[in-house]
Amino acid sequence: MAEKHAALITGGSRGIGRAIALRLAKDGYHAIINFRVNTAEAQRTLQLIVNDGGSAELSQFDVVDRKAAATALEGLLARYTVEVLVLCAGIRRDEALVFMNEDQWDSVLDTNLSSFYTVVKPVVQQMLLNRNGRIIAISSTSGESGVQGQVNYCAAKAGIIGAMKALALECAKRNVLVNAITPGFIETEMLSGMDRKALAQTIPLKRLGTPEEVAATVSFLASSGAGYITGQVIRVNGGIYL
Repeated sequence: MAEKHAALITGGSRGIGRAIALRLAKDGYHAIINFRVNTAEAQRTLQLIVNDGGSAELSQFDVVDRKAAATALEGLLARYTVEVLVLCAGIRRDEALVFMNEDQWDSVLDTNLSSFYTVVKPVVQQMLLNRNGRIIAISSTSGESGVQGQVNYCAAKAGIIGAMKALALECAKRNVLVNAITPGFIETEMLSGMDRKALAQTIPLKRLGTPEEVAATVSFLASSGAGYITGQVIRVNGGIYL
């Protein structure tokens, strides 16, 4: 079993996921970077970590494909002790509910919420046996407040919070801590098509957040200093109060 103490980051090839992978590698973890199709971006993330003296590898599987995910995770868990799991894989397919088709609903719920079951179940089994682990789910301010045109996305992100709270209760007695982070408006491709200047004016800090600021919060939750924090939602949103 386990050659190195590892951190698995789903959706780790770019954006917030990339920043988290870079930060956890800097913290000394072997970063396992999960991605679905964008090999070039995943390779770039890997190279950034290696260039900085860190340890990492790529793990390509679709978090929606339960069979492929199970096979990949079985292999990873046979080789590594996964001490930190960060759930960052996510998509948006915005549309008013009255016009939303079944695929827009299903794809967002499957990727953002159903993957919680697919990925967490095998990893948390190992953590419970080891009586140690941190699970950090990247949710969204949208899942707390609701956003027009994002019924699917908001439902998934709110569901992540509920799942996290329940799992935290199930795992606390074995020192497996489970928390969620709800980023607000973060400077990533997820904001494509949005007016960034207008968004910034709605934020008390009058600016967008950075992926590195979310990654810093993940780093804290993965640290020994967060050993008495579980079942919590940490807001990284520049002061947008809900």
